[in-house]
Amino acid sequence: MGKRGFFERPSGLTIAQIVSLTGAEARDATRPEHLIKDVAPLELAGPADLTFIDSNKYADDLATTRAGACLMPERFEGRAPDNLIVLRTSEPYRAFVAVHSALYPQSLRPASLFEGNDIAPGATIHPTARLESEVTVDPGVVIGPRAQIGAGTIIAANAVIGPNVSIGRDCVIGAGASIMHALIGDRVVIHPGCRIGQDGFGYITGAKPLKVPQTGRVIIQNDVEIGAATTIDRGGIRDTVIGEASKIDNQCQIGHNVVLGRYCIVVAQSGLSGSVTLEDYAALGGSVGLAPHVTIGRGAQVAARSGVMNDVPAGEIWGGYPAKPRKQWMRQEAALARLIAAGGKAAGPAKPSEGS
Repeated sequence: MGKRGFFERPSGLTIAQIVSLTGAEARDATRPEHLIKDVAPLELAGPADLTFIDSNKYADDLATTRAGACLMPERFEGRAPDNLIVLRTSEPYRAFVAVHSALYPQSLRPASLFEGNDIAPGATIHPTARLESEVTVDPGVVIGPRAQIGAGTIIAANAVIGPNVSIGRDCVIGAGASIMHALIGDRVVIHPGCRIGQDGFGYITGAKPLKVPQTGRVIIQNDVEIGAATTIDRGGIRDTVIGEASKIDNQCQIGHNVVLGRYCIVVAQSGLSGSVTLEDYAALGGSVGLAPHVTIGRGAQVAARSGVMNDVPAGEIWGGYPAKPRKQWMRQEAALARLIAAGGKAAGPAKPSEGS
């Protein structure tokens, strides 16, 4: 089977257009019309490809690359092959992403898997649901009573939209997602398999666990993106809120009453227990676990695979299990490494004396 691409082949950008787009400076100004048709890593790039370098780790690949042009900081210019068009920039990866986005704009927002632009046969839409103009609904979709869908939104195949759910304009709801008890803003992207608005996990323990009612909502503000197979529980007696432009990775669990501020980042497989708060710009690494009612302060960061049992102050970086401030965590890790290197062992129980 031949190589098959899943995105339209770009028409390309000239070096002059890339310079204009990124603000990079071309070391060789004699080839402004050289056409770049694609992007590729250093070791795979060809004469019509753009690549980048921002780490010494890839310096050997730079010396042998066949790329047409490369974005790089000034310190790498001396290692570049003579035929390579060098584009000098202090932020090569950011510039590379700008070019990649311009070449493949369709990759930034999921499209209808059925390649439709209307309501497909096989969709089930309740008569009381309200859909604005230019809404795309793929086969197998179910839209419940009194749901509202804004203009330009795409509902992919087999998604389920529950009663009274409101979804704003220019959103994408991925294939197989289910959304209930939720109000969703504009330009929100929800990837396939997400579960949003189901009841949270709340029980009073005892001989017979007593289920706690969950009667809140999920509020998802504008420009949020939620990764595949992530679950977001509705609130108990207050709302679960995902703040403006926050980004949640795949396979995360957001418990009931959780509040994310604006521009938060939650990386894959993280679990946020009930009533957790992330203030604006907070970030969680992969597989972080947060205990109930913990607050992660504004701009704070938690390292991957950490377990957070206490509030993290604004702007601090914590890590470990249980998580602690970075300097303390690093000192403890270093002390443990020294102990292991020295062959030290934790003291065991004292041996009984003779005759005891």
